[in-house]
Amino acid sequence: MKKFTFLVLFTAAVASAQVPASPKSKSDAEKIASALGAGPKFVTHNATVLDWPSSPSGEFRVLRAGSNGWTCLPGFPGASHDEPGCYDQVFLQFVKDSMAGRTPNLQNLGISYMYGGKWVPNTSRAMGHDSEFHVGPHIMIIGTDQKVMQTLNPDGSNGEPYVNHLPGRTELYLVIPIREWDDLQAVPTTGAVMR
Repeated sequence: MKKFTFLVLFTAAVASAQVPASPKSKSDAEKIASALGAGPKFVTHNATVLDWPSSPSGEFRVLRAGSNGWTCLPGFPGASHDEPGCYDQVFLQFVKDSMAGRTPNLQNLGISYMYGGKWVPNTSRAMGHDSEFHVGPHIMIIGTDQKVMQTLNPDGSNGEPYVNHLPGRTELYLVIPIREWDDLQAVPTTGAVMR
């Protein structure tokens, strides 16, 4: 009986020690690789790479120091899709202020790249019948004139430029797809570098 009890306890201990890491958790190297795939080389080459804070008003952790004024982040942890982005100083401050619950003080235009795209609700059904639509590689622009932004298309599922906002916020930014997702899949990859 002692051998049986020991065997059961030993097996349980080994099994619990071998529980794999969450499929959503990534190493710092994986986060850096994800972040650097978000923009063009002139942005990512000397960009700072940050990791998301553990709380909305927490500090962003530096994964790699940079020198060109751009900052890239991996996809948001726990999200259902990996959606990394690269941000200029204005757009990054907009993201930080929005996350912390502060009203962003927009005095200039801000620019962001998301070469990996973003998944949005497929409200128009213009691009198939799935519940989500993948907006392919795109550029985002935040501006000071929110009245103009409010006049633009809010539907990201029809493949056209559209306005969006961060969760829980009302400040709009313009999203400009630079290539449809289906077009990206059709591009020959021989000799090409895909991001």
